[in-house]
Amino acid sequence: MAYTDIDKSDDYFNTVLYTGNGGTQSITGVNFQPDWVWCKARTGTAYHHLECDAVRGATKYLLPSATTAEVTDATTITSFNSDGFTTGSSVATNGSGASFVSWNWLAGNGTASNTDGSITSTVSANTTSGFSIVKFTGTGSAATVGHGLGVAPDWYLVKRYNGGDGGQWNAYHSSLGATKFMLLNSTSASQTSGTRWNNTEPTSSVFTVNTSGDVNDSGDLHVAYCFAEKKGFSKFGSYTGNGSTNGTFVYTGFKTAFVMVKRTNSTGSWRMWDNKREGYNGDNAFLYANSTSTEEADGTVIDLLSNGFKFRNSSGDNNASGSSYIYLAFAENPFVTSTGIAGTAR
Repeated sequence: MAYTDIDKSDDYFNTVLYTGNGGTQSITGVNFQPDWVWCKARTGTAYHHLECDAVRGATKYLLPSATTAEVTDATTITSFNSDGFTTGSSVATNGSGASFVSWNWLAGNGTASNTDGSITSTVSANTTSGFSIVKFTGTGSAATVGHGLGVAPDWYLVKRYNGGDGGQWNAYHSSLGATKFMLLNSTSASQTSGTRWNNTEPTSSVFTVNTSGDVNDSGDLHVAYCFAEKKGFSKFGSYTGNGSTNGTFVYTGFKTAFVMVKRTNSTGSWRMWDNKREGYNGDNAFLYANSTSTEEADGTVIDLLSNGFKFRNSSGDNNASGSSYIYLAFAENPFVTSTGIAGTAR
């Protein structure tokens, strides 16, 4: 049974849908002031946009499917508000008549200097939900960076966002360990290299970066998004596909609101599902984190269940027989509340 300190998951993570108006629009219904907004046009081939205010500031975005540096654009997300955010006229975040999805996370609603590592970092951290945003300047040699979570993170993305054309999105996942990394902007399988994490697992206070310019370029700015698993709210794990329409069931300990999956032993896209875009099983559409492509419906791909998720096809991206996968998932409700009561926590 998964007891939790978070009975109301949408106080920390929430998916919000909206329709663009081509002008200025305030998006509400997030339930908190988001520190990280990831949005995507569902009906067009625009880039995914990653925006955060607590560390890099509003009007600045990064593209998860590309290696480009940070872009400042006053027509994208212009402010982060108490119940959502405001977007300008950019077609990527507010194209007229287009359907959009935004995934929103709460960090610390502010920043602090962190000296836990050999590199001083700027951190916005939420230790309750296990999420922090970290900014640091690279040194070009092996170093540690404070993340502010108080427990070891299970998944983090690190990207150089200034200098030249930026850097690739390097991902650590606890199921793969610190000898391996994956690229969010690529379909490639997991890769083995000590140049990313110096073959060193993260601790309760720091993660380690090595000589790769993507994660630790000397004198350049880098951002890291760090997540630690919280029982009943988030889960970061792995599974093996079975190639069947009665596919692999993955237990998370909560009613699933969001899942992202990546094949690790071969090429495959990063697929993303949530509980809002269709809202019912049997017709759950997905987006590719590593692609600008429009939302796709692929029949009965996945069931989002009260205690996990289950695949309903044999796609190589999520359920090839004998293949290995990593995932990250966030909750709609815990399966068991903080008081030990089973069922919907509302």
